[in-house]
Amino acid sequence: MTWYSVMGIISSAALLCPIIAILALRLGKYRTFPVLICYYSSVLIYNLMTEGYIPIDQTTRHYWGLANNLMDAPLMLFFLTYFSTSPVFTRRVKWLIAAFIFFEIVVISVLGLNTEAITVILGPGVALILALCTYFFIRQTKIAITHRKATGKAVIAASLLFAYGCFGLIYLMYYVFRSTDVEDIFLIFFLVSTLSSLMLSVGIYIEEKRIRKLNELRVTRRELSDIYAGEKKAVPIRRTALLDFDRDQWN
Repeated sequence: MTWYSVMGIISSAALLCPIIAILALRLGKYRTFPVLICYYSSVLIYNLMTEGYIPIDQTTRHYWGLANNLMDAPLMLFFLTYFSTSPVFTRRVKWLIAAFIFFEIVVISVLGLNTEAITVILGPGVALILALCTYFFIRQTKIAITHRKATGKAVIAASLLFAYGCFGLIYLMYYVFRSTDVEDIFLIFFLVSTLSSLMLSVGIYIEEKRIRKLNELRVTRRELSDIYAGEKKAVPIRRTALLDFDRDQWN
C-alpha cells in the first residue's frame, strides 16, 4: 500500500469526524450545522470515489467532482453565517451567496460544465471564504482571549482558515500553474483535509458545551420569568446580574 493510499484512507476517516461530532452532539438541526454535514458528506463521498472504495464509472466521478467544486463556496459561505455579528451581516452574506450562484450560472453558460469553468469559479470562491474566515478568526480569537468565551468558535474558524489557506495554494498549483505532480498535490490535499477536519471536530465539541450552557441560561430565565410574573420587582428580572450577561462575550 502506497503513501497515497494510506493518506486517502486517513483523510476519509478524518472527514467523517465532523459529521459524527455534529450528529453525536445533537447539533444536526442547530442553525447552520446541517449545511456543514452536507458539505463534509459531499467531500467524503468524492474522496471515497477517487480512492475506489465506491465503485463508480469515471464519467460519474468526474461530474461529481465538478458538482462538489460548484457547491463548495455556497455551502461554506452559508455555514459561515453561524459567526454572523448581526441580522444585517447575515443578510449581506446571503445576498453574496445568491450573487455567487448567479456568477456560477453565467460562467457555466459561457464555458460549459468543465474544468475551465471550475478554474474560473473556484478562485473567487476560495478568496471570499478565506477573507471571511480571516475576519471571523481574528474576531473570535479576540473574544476568546479577552472574555474567555466562545473558544469553540475560535477553533472552528481557525480550522477553516487553515483549510482554505492551503486550498488556495492547491488551487494555484493544480488549476493555475497546471503542476504535473498531481499525486503530490493530492497528498497535500489529504493532509490538509485530515488536520483541518480533526481541528474542526475539536472546535465543534467545545462549541457544543457553550451552546448547552446558553440553553440552560435561557431555561433558567424563562423559569424565573414565570415565577415572578405579575409581581413588581425593585430590579426587573431582565437586569439581574445572573441574566444580564454581555451577549458579545458569548458570540
